Amino acid sequence: MSKAQLLKVETSGKWESGLKTSISIRDFSKLIVDEPKSLGGTDEGPNPVEYVLAALTSCTSVMIALISKEKKFSFQGGDFKNNGTLDLQGLMGVEGVSPHFQSVSFDVILETQESDSRVEELKEEVEKRCPVYNLLKDAGVEIESNWYKK
Repeated sequence: MSKAQLLKVETSGKWESGLKTSISIRDFSKLIVDEPKSLGGTDEGPNPVEYVLAALTSCTSVMIALISKEKKFSFQGGDFKNNGTLDLQGLMGVEGVSPHFQSVSFDVILETQESDSRVEELKEEVEKRCPVYNLLKDAGVEIESNWYKK
């Protein structure tokens, strides 16, 4: 059995006002998290679940690059489009309604000359190893994942 190789990540946050929070990660500029005006925020930044979708895109992109190198899979670019649906009743505390995503639709458009079977092989490996994808999957979120060639 192999020894665990643990990576510790850290963030810190500060409530600013209303529904707005600033988030610090390493030495990067602070991220602003807010809610749209329709949900009572000031719309000064993406909301937390939008950041989750952004994390899905970026994590998938990283995994595509890492796994492509391992598998000698050639691609020249990638585009991503995703959306998620949640039931606001869960956020409002309605019993029996989950506050997290009910479903996520996730499209990956790769610029590649690789065969459809190689794209499918890459997709399967990325979905098996991507931390954010698996976080959503393990939470029971229905994920529709579509991969296309450009």
